[in-house]
Amino acid sequence: MNNSTVNPHFKKALWLALLCNAIWINASEVFRYFVFVMPMMRESLAGVADVAPMSLPVFLIWGVWDTILVCVVTGFIWIALDYFGNKQKIALLAGSGVWLAIFGILWLGLFNMNLATIEILIIALPLSWLEMIVAALIVYHWRSKYGLH
Repeated sequence: MNNSTVNPHFKKALWLALLCNAIWINASEVFRYFVFVMPMMRESLAGVADVAPMSLPVFLIWGVWDTILVCVVTGFIWIALDYFGNKQKIALLAGSGVWLAIFGILWLGLFNMNLATIEILIIALPLSWLEMIVAALIVYHWRSKYGLH
């Protein structure tokens, strides 16, 4: 039986990590999209009608995307820290792995289909990596604060 299942603070730490990551990831996603991605995609794909729109259906889908992202990031990093040990290095490696699996594949696919430029990738990939690293450190922080080793 691992430490997470016997520690009385397990649920509190997990919920705090989820809540903090929900706030952080949503803020980061909104910032990156509105400040960089949306204007750059509209410029590079000007010939595509209604590219990078912001409407109620898009907003709702984005909410689903962010919810899935928060749960996957927090859960995967939590499990990695449980399995490999609650160490900051493990959190950073797990966060980088989640980033590569989600954002690396997303942006590589968009680039491969000529739906993203190298300029967009140069901005979007490092910012999304930073987002995942901070999310990983949030999980690490709450696990450490409540003695989940």
